[in-house]
Amino acid sequence: MPVTVFGIKNCDTMKKAFAWLDEHDIAYSFHDYKMSGIAGDKLANWVSRAGGWEHVVNKGGLTFRGLPETTKASLNNESAIALMMEKPSMIRRPIIEADGGKLIIGFSDESFIASFDPSNPAP
Repeated sequence: MPVTVFGIKNCDTMKKAFAWLDEHDIAYSFHDYKMSGIAGDKLANWVSRAGGWEHVVNKGGLTFRGLPETTKASLNNESAIALMMEKPSMIRRPIIEADGGKLIIGFSDESFIASFDPSNPAP
């Protein structure tokens, strides 16, 4: 499977991820889920593989912080997926599906080095 980067094009974290991938000559395709949307089954897969909605939702972002406290308190995997489909800005950035079935959520130099080192097996 090729590397697919999911995110929002003009996000600063996305720009860092794109720069890192370009600097390390890693070919990728990009899916802008704010422009093109995101399928519920894709979100459900990420939530399942990540160990819950809390790892896929960008809790530090303005969209999540702007939700009513009652909504935040009552979130579960199903309701979080519905909200992320409605408000894709709530999804952490980037989310990457890479060769070997790897799922990378968020950006850091350390996580990218570990994830794209060919000697590391898929999680």
